Amino acid sequence: MRITVTVDGTRYTDDVEPRMLLVHYLRERLGKVGTVIGCDTSNCGACTVHLDGHSVKSCSVLAVQADGCEVTTVEGLAREGRLHPVQQAFHDNHALQCGFCTPGMIMQAIDLLADNPDPDEEAVRAGLEGNLCRCTGYQNIVRAVRDAANRMRPGAGPEAEQVTEGAPARSGVVGGGA
Repeated sequence: MRITVTVDGTRYTDDVEPRMLLVHYLRERLGKVGTVIGCDTSNCGACTVHLDGHSVKSCSVLAVQADGCEVTTVEGLAREGRLHPVQQAFHDNHALQCGFCTPGMIMQAIDLLADNPDPDEEAVRAGLEGNLCRCTGYQNIVRAVRDAANRMRPGAGPEAEQVTEGAPARSGVVGGGA
């Protein structure tokens, strides 16, 4: 089946098997290895990407379902050599250990912040509950998301400009790799 999809700002047209998962298309065809395969059952959230500005677990979406859509992966978040504010907050707050869950956590955090730009700790934990981390205990992840919310607040500085200027709807942009 022939699909046309825009991934991280680049348009691709490919023939794919009707049963190919979006995660496999991104990794195997496009080399977007920051989209991690964790469980293949949509339990862990490591493969989270944005599909038309909303987070989805790409192991539960067929590539053909993304036909005509815009996909943003963690690799597409950085702009002009600068990390997205959520990425930078994860780095600055040591919100990773092994790093396996980090791309999915970042993508889900961006979606959470688009819906709730000022979440308290409880809202962050609820918003990330479909993404599992086996290493960190989540404390630094929650701290990073709340820090990113502060960085993305209007008037917060250059990071705020980066998110609004040229970013897809709901600030769905990425950067990283695994």
